[in-house]
Amino acid sequence: MHVFLPDTRINATLHGPEGAPALVLAHALGTDHSLFDDLIPLLPGLRVLTYDHRGHGASDVPPGPYAMGAMIRDAERLMDHFGLKDAVFLGVSLGGLVAQGLAIKRLDLVRGLVLSNTAARIGAPSMWHARIAEVQSQGLTAYATGALQRQLGPKWRDHPARARLETLLTGTDPQGWCASAHAIAGADFTLTTPTLRLPTLVIAGPNDGTTPPDLVRETAEMIPGARFHLMRGTGHLPMVEQPAAYAETLLHFLTEIGHR
Repeated sequence: MHVFLPDTRINATLHGPEGAPALVLAHALGTDHSLFDDLIPLLPGLRVLTYDHRGHGASDVPPGPYAMGAMIRDAERLMDHFGLKDAVFLGVSLGGLVAQGLAIKRLDLVRGLVLSNTAARIGAPSMWHARIAEVQSQGLTAYATGALQRQLGPKWRDHPARARLETLLTGTDPQGWCASAHAIAGADFTLTTPTLRLPTLVIAGPNDGTTPPDLVRETAEMIPGARFHLMRGTGHLPMVEQPAAYAETLLHFLTEIGHR
């Protein structure tokens, strides 16, 4: 369904029984809510909200560049719209930046975090500006080769998830991708993420060239008490590569913190 926010429409879907513990899933750049399609059936007894970031999937593509604050505000307004409070917010890559910002801003909405394949700061602004220029001049189809290699690791050409992820990336609106990449370029939570005091699980993949494990671990070490988990044999999007193992890790964390 489309949720009409003051400045854009966001595509969002609720899964699971009403009144169950809430879990929000926020996807990565160049994907959409379908990133979690294999994961959701493995999460019984939870009220799960998935949505497409602005500029992605079936959400509107307002003119860019976007600010990270606007993307955080989208998530905030969606949760307010559906009456979700005391949720665990799981963010992947771009979604992980949204998660950190939302937890800093609205602790009434977020009682726990899962930061998957993300960091307090992802790359230097100059790197993102170069990638934006590449997509603007050559398109996402040409950009996909390097992106998939970073996401899936050295065996990316024969990876079973390649076709699905390539379709998601090349199907993303280039203007939405570039506008969202601007938000990532300007996002830096290295001073604010260490102030968080809530249960946090941080997930990394050894084949991840976008947010390498050492970078992800550094972010985990910023948050007192955060749990760090390295998912063997995965890259940047382990919920697609190994959904059953990912669900097991997630459910174990939710049980530990009393969110099931």
